[in-house]
Amino acid sequence: MSEIKVQANKNNSMGSPTPFLTPENKWLLPNNEAYYETRLGAAYIGDSLQLMKSIESSTVDLIMTSPPFALTRQKKYGNVDPERYGIWFEPFALEFWRILKPTGNLVIHIGTSWIEGKPWKSLYVYELLISLCKKYEKTFNLAQEFFWYNPARLPTPAEWVNVRRIRVKDAVDYIWWLCKTESAKADNRRILKEYSESMKNLLKNGYKAKLRPSEHNISKKFSRDNLGSIPSNLLNPQNLLVYSNTESTSRYLKLCRQHPEIAKINPARYPERIPEFFIRFLTEANDNVLEPYAGSNTTGHAAEMLGRRWMAFELVPEYLIGSIFRFSRDNVIKCKNIIALNSL
Repeated sequence: MSEIKVQANKNNSMGSPTPFLTPENKWLLPNNEAYYETRLGAAYIGDSLQLMKSIESSTVDLIMTSPPFALTRQKKYGNVDPERYGIWFEPFALEFWRILKPTGNLVIHIGTSWIEGKPWKSLYVYELLISLCKKYEKTFNLAQEFFWYNPARLPTPAEWVNVRRIRVKDAVDYIWWLCKTESAKADNRRILKEYSESMKNLLKNGYKAKLRPSEHNISKKFSRDNLGSIPSNLLNPQNLLVYSNTESTSRYLKLCRQHPEIAKINPARYPERIPEFFIRFLTEANDNVLEPYAGSNTTGHAAEMLGRRWMAFELVPEYLIGSIFRFSRDNVIKCKNIIALNSL
């Protein structure tokens, strides 16, 4: 696949130029027509398990996804019973393994669940992780675990949190970062955060190398300016992902509400800063990003804004139609729904 030729796009809100792809640059499914195409990606309506079979082996750099959670209360988009979740997920995991490059990464955002009628948590998120790393026919390696803390989460389950007052608000989702090999692509220099004031002063005034009380030997290299601090994997807004999931006034929601005859708001959205974080961290320009459970296609839009090729699959037509409202008219090349296209 040839390199992308880049031109600036004034509508890119994330600061990186959006490439303009020629036909030979596009990453598309053979023998499948996309519902809509943008300058960098394509969105398809259909069963992702079947659509993935059209993707060549070892061609995907990042699968960034949020599959349906195993909730006891059924959602409109469909979700699987916790006891069957691992069995349901296995064929998807095998396809993920097949299409990912040896240097590719799999990032799964997964929410927790409670056992129906009991004040106990389901173990399905941990069972899924063990299956992905040890039990399935093809297994992944756990590169690192991340946590998304959503301060806006409602205090549920109401029976145990609000009525009986024997549990606290459950406001954290897990994000598993998995890979196939030790050579999986990643570069934390792309996600550096600003130095603290104390670190800025240390860099300005210098640091005397010495043995710390913890017996860590801090060398002179500690005072080297690396243009930012490396995120940790716990209790840090860059890694303990503290993003409120509140977008009540977004363009996506506004246009979905204006066109209920063609589009539905996906109720299981996550903030765009989450896929943006991992796309920056684990991919480079020209890389291929796949979202097999697209919903409102947050991942596809983040990939577009960061200059990555992308594909998104969604089983519910109304959700995918609504997802086009995330994009500006300048970024959309074609769409099967003329009403949606003219609304951009």
